[in-house]
Parts: sequence; structure tokens; C-alpha cells
Amino acid sequence: MYGSAVYMEKVLKKSFIGKIIYIAIVTVLTVIDQITKQIVVANIMPKGSVPLIKFGDTEVLNLTYCENTGMSFSLLEGQRVFLIAIPVILIIGVTIIVFMEKLGSGRIDILISLAALAGGGLGNLIDRIFQGYVVDFIDVRIINFAIFNFADICAVCGGIYFGIMLAAAEIKEEKAKKNALETENNGGKESGDEEH
Repeated sequence: MYGSAVYMEKVLKKSFIGKIIYIAIVTVLTVIDQITKQIVVANIMPKGSVPLIKFGDTEVLNLTYCENTGMSFSLLEGQRVFLIAIPVILIIGVTIIVFMEKLGSGRIDILISLAALAGGGLGNLIDRIFQGYVVDFIDVRIINFAIFNFADICAVCGGIYFGIMLAAAEIKEEKAKKNALETENNGGKESGDEEH
């Protein structure tokens, strides 16, 4: 399993396969997002809200049609130009990272996380450009949480994973620097080495 992962990373670094995978994932996620929103507009909008998971009288998860002109929790509501500009910059930045093979984008997991981030951003960007609002519909009723959509899930999961990988890489680099400094301070001997 590990050997195949190493091989896949080498393939991604030496060819256009990684870039094709990135574009394919972004496209598929964007299409899924737009299809789910169209289904909600056609079937849920007339009803307003439909319980999906319910225990007795307690609604756990509903499908609720919502037009969001802001960000999550209605932040920056009505700031359309700003809400279009930020995802455009984000998508361009992420795509540059992938196409210039920066920040570990040759790794398949990093590539998928960046594609999820870009795909989610693009899905909501399409709504903002053509409708002036984003269609949200996933309504978790068991907790008081904002209504969200498939694109939000992609962007948040991709962003969190990428952030964790960046933090892990930083920790690894700091540890390597510390080990190198300790080795240098010990006169080139590895810590724990003993003279015989």
C-alpha cells in the first residue's frame, strides 16, 4: 500500500496527471453542487422545509430552501462584489499552487484537498455571479447551526485538511532543524551515540 502511494506521488510530480485529476475533481464537485441546488430549487423551495431525519417530534436534519446573500451565518450580507472577489482570488491561488507544484501539491491527498477547496468555492461563486445569492439547504436542526450546502462541505473539509497538512509540515521542518542543531552542537554525533 505504502509503495503504491510513493509511486503515485512520483507519477504526479513527473506528469500532467495530477493537474488532470485536480481539474476533474473540481469539475465533478462543482457539477454535483449545482445539481443538488437545482433539485432543491425544484422540489424543496415550494415547500420551504422537509424533514429528512426525525425522531418522534424532534427534527434532526431537514432540507430547507434558503437564499444566502452573505457568508456563513449571514456575515457580510449584501456585499456581493467582495463575496465574488474573495473566492476568485482563492480559486486562482489554489490553482497556481497545483499547477506550479508548490506546497506538496504532488501528493494525492493534498491535491484532493485543494480540489475540494476550489470546487466548493467555484460552486458557490457560480450562484453569486448568476443569482446574487447562494442556495443553501442542509439544515441541522438538532443544534443551532447555519444552513449550508454541498459546496460549503467541500470547501471547509478541503481547507481544514490542507491547513492541518501545512501545520504538520511546519512541525516536521522545525523538528528537523532542531535535530540538525543538536547534532551540530554534539560535534556531529547523533544524540545517544557513545564513544568506545
